[in-house]
Amino acid sequence: MKIGEKNYIRQLQLHNEKALMYVIDAYGGLLMAVIRKHLFSLPERQEECFDDVLLKIWQNISDFDENKNSFKNWAAAIARYRAIDYLRQYQRELTTVSIEDTLIVREDSMLTGMIEKEISEEIEKMLSFLKPSDRELFLKIYVEEKTIEQVSEETGMKREVIYNRLSRGKHKIRRQYRTERGV
Repeated sequence: MKIGEKNYIRQLQLHNEKALMYVIDAYGGLLMAVIRKHLFSLPERQEECFDDVLLKIWQNISDFDENKNSFKNWAAAIARYRAIDYLRQYQRELTTVSIEDTLIVREDSMLTGMIEKEISEEIEKMLSFLKPSDRELFLKIYVEEKTIEQVSEETGMKREVIYNRLSRGKHKIRRQYRTERGV
């Protein structure tokens, strides 16, 4: 039997695959245009959506009523709604966090914590050779990154005194470092 404009709907209702081929030939361009309009930013999903639209037409042809609408408009509506469903699905995928990504973040935070601890221990070791008041100055200036003016206001020391203490402390740390390294 030859499938044509007059009998393709009836043949689709009888699940004749040749009728589906006729729909692809006659309306495939329209269906792809509707899909592309909605999924223009997702070209990799357009073919999959097209196949899904054909499946929906195949499964729901019994719901089609010639008196209410033309087949062309009915099929285009299915294509539109399936494309929108694909957009929603893609949006959900973007907001879903992968377990693997979470593990990587945890590993990075663990590594960061270990590095921070190592740096903190190294700073403590380096500053252990200084008087407690000088150690406090070094922490405020170099770790907390406060300005000389801020430290001067907090401690009540003059700027010149802070500069001198920092300079002497640096010399003391260098001497100790050279002694430990045997330089």
